[in-house]
Amino acid sequence: MPLPKDSLFYGFAEKLTDEQRIYIDSIFDNRLTIVNARSGTGKTTLAVGSAKIIGKPLVYVFSPVEEGKMGFRPGTQQEKEAEYCQPLKDALLEINENPSQVIFDESNIDQLKAGHVWVYPKSHVFARGTNIKDSTVIIEESQNFTRGELKKLLTRIHDSCTVIMIGHDGQCDLPNASKSGFVPYLDHFRDEPYAKVCELTVNFRGKLAQKADELTW
Repeated sequence: MPLPKDSLFYGFAEKLTDEQRIYIDSIFDNRLTIVNARSGTGKTTLAVGSAKIIGKPLVYVFSPVEEGKMGFRPGTQQEKEAEYCQPLKDALLEINENPSQVIFDESNIDQLKAGHVWVYPKSHVFARGTNIKDSTVIIEESQNFTRGELKKLLTRIHDSCTVIMIGHDGQCDLPNASKSGFVPYLDHFRDEPYAKVCELTVNFRGKLAQKADELTW
């Protein structure tokens, strides 16, 4: 089933482009949605908003590209990883959710007692040896995952999950972009009946951001 017809989608429903509508409908219709889109197209906000409506816990997975340095930086693991969660926090604010209330924080006893937590950010390194069930899984900046990292993660996800892979094939932060697993997995799943590949092309940040993103190297 696509996005429920009576959903105002946080006030965005009437403003969605045709591409965004296809993207959202795919999230509700398919086990796996892969979106290849530039920055500023709303891909993370729409994914997080859809996850809220789906109603399952949200596992938000990111790749700490500077993972090798993380152990040497001060602070807890959660503090070290906080910079990778900013797109998530921005998306939550867009749908009128308070990040400090809904993002899991093991040190915040009052938050846990309140029972509002439904978002669980994790680095991909957590995936080895675990099982992910009955959740919505957002894989953020998928182009920054190697083939092996994506395989490690995707093979841990059960069919009870809704998976959204967010990425852009033109903006990879890996030292060797050829090791990215985003495009290979995009092609690998493209023709599967439970998966859909979507594209978003309109940059809502404006002309400057749109033009900057068109530069290739």
